[in-house]
Amino acid sequence: MSRYDEVQRELRGAPKRWLVTGCAGFIGSNLLEQLLRLDQTVAGLDNFSTGKQSNLEQVKNLVTPEQWGRFTFARGDIRELEFCRSLCRGVDYVLHEAALGSVPRSLEDPLTTNDNNVNGTLNMLVAVRDEGVKRMVYAASSSTYGDHPGLPKVEDVIGKPLSPYAVTKYVNELYADVFARSYGIQTIGLRYFNVFGPRQDPDGAYAAVIPRWIAALIKGEQVYINGTGETSRDFCFVKNVVQMNILAATAGEPEAVNQVYNTALNARTSLNELYAMLRERLLPHYPHLAGARPIHRDFRQGDVLHSQADIGKGRRLLGYDPTHTINQGLDAALQWYISNVGASPA
Repeated sequence: MSRYDEVQRELRGAPKRWLVTGCAGFIGSNLLEQLLRLDQTVAGLDNFSTGKQSNLEQVKNLVTPEQWGRFTFARGDIRELEFCRSLCRGVDYVLHEAALGSVPRSLEDPLTTNDNNVNGTLNMLVAVRDEGVKRMVYAASSSTYGDHPGLPKVEDVIGKPLSPYAVTKYVNELYADVFARSYGIQTIGLRYFNVFGPRQDPDGAYAAVIPRWIAALIKGEQVYINGTGETSRDFCFVKNVVQMNILAATAGEPEAVNQVYNTALNARTSLNELYAMLRERLLPHYPHLAGARPIHRDFRQGDVLHSQADIGKGRRLLGYDPTHTINQGLDAALQWYISNVGASPA
């Protein structure tokens, strides 16, 4: 039995109270779904700046009425300290996902990105401290590695940030460390690497590559690849991220706490390979893709050429054991993509 299996069994036997910030977002709604499946009591907050009511509705349809009854939702903003305090009262664990993602968005509007990601996270840390929450697990980012060329990425070796977004995520780590040292609170940061899966938004200028490309392929629109296509990423299915959050929240070993962990697979997939994977899976459903070809354009400012995570620290200290490769994740999510991001197959 894996450590994750053990933790899930323990949680079912002794449910906890959780707060998920950004619970109507992609990762937040997947965390909410799994916690409710484990019969936990969950509070959630979202201001719907990027989250969607439809994500909450999908979760509602995937759990039992009794499990859904254990969820309470509050609409509000992590930039309001008293609101954060009120939701942290009586909570055992906080899973902090609320943020403004996207490197391009941060380059266009660094002030709003900073206000949400830095000031909002600082409010959550203060609320966790003041309300006596046992532990806060927060969404960090692989963008923190910046211009450091080494592969695979190891947690204690980083470079200079390449975007305002990366700066905000690094500041989150610094604040969490200082709060742990100064106030004795427990935090764990998870550096996400290119997460994908159900309920990831395919629309808008800041959509992630997998849902955006799938939507374009389904609709017969052009797919654009930034650069030569040999740029590579460590794509991580969302169920692996859910596992890491739950393991991090419940880790009992003192050395595992007040740390940051890579959350990925220790694998690299090029954008050219990714395009071929998506087209191959969609072609049986959409014959118009037989002649589809991508168009290459300039490399995007603020991006890195290659990204790959060393996950040894998470395996050693948390018992992390990814359940889905990129191929398994794409297979698991395919029907959701077909049903939600484009027109129905002919």
